[in-house]
Amino acid sequence: MSEDAGTQGGRDDEGSGTLSLFGAVSLGTGVMIGAGIFALTGQIAALSGDLMPVALMTAAVVVAFSAYSYIKLSNDSPSSGGVASYLEKEYGRGVATGVFALFMFISMIINESLVARTFGSYVLRPFTSDPPGFLVPALGVGLIVVAFLVNIASNRVIERAEGAMAIVKIAALLVFAGAGIWFMDTASLTSGGTTEWPIGTVEGFLAAVGLSVLAYKGFTTITNSGGEIENPHRNTSRAIVISLSLCAVLYLLVSVAVAGNLSVSEIVAAQDYSLARAAEPGLGQLGVNLTVAIAVIATASGVIASIFAVSRMLAMLSKMDLVPYSDLGIPGSVRFHTTLFTAAIAIALTIVFDLQRIAALGAIFYLLMDIAIHWGLLSKLRSEIDFSPTVVIVAIVLDAIVLGAFLLVKASEDPFILYFAATSIVLIVLAEWVFLRSRESGAKEHA
Repeated sequence: MSEDAGTQGGRDDEGSGTLSLFGAVSLGTGVMIGAGIFALTGQIAALSGDLMPVALMTAAVVVAFSAYSYIKLSNDSPSSGGVASYLEKEYGRGVATGVFALFMFISMIINESLVARTFGSYVLRPFTSDPPGFLVPALGVGLIVVAFLVNIASNRVIERAEGAMAIVKIAALLVFAGAGIWFMDTASLTSGGTTEWPIGTVEGFLAAVGLSVLAYKGFTTITNSGGEIENPHRNTSRAIVISLSLCAVLYLLVSVAVAGNLSVSEIVAAQDYSLARAAEPGLGQLGVNLTVAIAVIATASGVIASIFAVSRMLAMLSKMDLVPYSDLGIPGSVRFHTTLFTAAIAIALTIVFDLQRIAALGAIFYLLMDIAIHWGLLSKLRSEIDFSPTVVIVAIVLDAIVLGAFLLVKASEDPFILYFAATSIVLIVLAEWVFLRSRESGAKEHA
């Protein structure tokens, strides 16, 4: 792409300083709370049993070590490309950067699909416990369309929408957690579950931690907005720390409330709407309806924030000539085009995959990319950025442990998703290599 990503198409994209610290925190919590406690609670409980709250807190520790690398990189060079620009700084503008950036891109779109389908599950919960198969993805697609329309508005509109929803959902979840803990039966906290593998095993717990990492990965939304945040060298890292801290506390309270009101088997059975089911014992149908309302707000907020970040990352990859770009004759800026492409891919995934497989793919791609970020910082940038190698090494080891356990469990319970992931990785590597070789050949011909 020869023209600047901000000006192609006849209209300038929004520049720096259009997101406040509050707006950046709202985007980060928007993705995390939408993808985390609503979409993943049942799957985490299925792997970790009674230790579900512990798995979520262990994941917070893993992500805290991971966030260290992103904070150091964002302080050095904040950018609206976020992860893509960090990978370029570490590995150069080549196949490695393109491949790992695409892992992140795919992981984030998978996250949108995961949250969109969760939105559908909660919307339908007050009306039926067994909705027709097409309704959940249909509602998810509708949410993505609305999120796309919000995202083509200005950054200030997005900030106001995300800010309002962040305040509402955090306050409401605190009320839910308080009520759930007040009415909980402490015996449920150790009620146990099925004895089938992997529940109760070390592998199962570590796999649950790996899946729980998805509940926190939304902090990367902030790095992908770095170039648009006011005073980015200071506020990007502050927004990451604030959003992760808020979500860790909220996840702990909510997971204890859920575990205290439902047995493991009940959480697993409810899976896609476990928070609504957990509100029922103490608050009855009113609690279910209120929880559904919170879930609708949180998941809508999550999809809006995720599309915002993913479209910025795709625009950066286009500007870096690491992915093919064509506006297909559509009027508007690159930001408009990448937002449209992002929404279209998310719609396709929402239709094709179920929640469990979407989450598994997202975890695999994200953890691989995360390891690449840490390794690049450790091996390539020691002389350029001041950081603690020990912290980065610990981050790599923790990622590798939880990824290994997650793959081991999936190999036993759903090997298809590993075959699909492996095939996807091979195709991404080949496609990126062929694309970059073709660009090099074209450049030589025109030289």
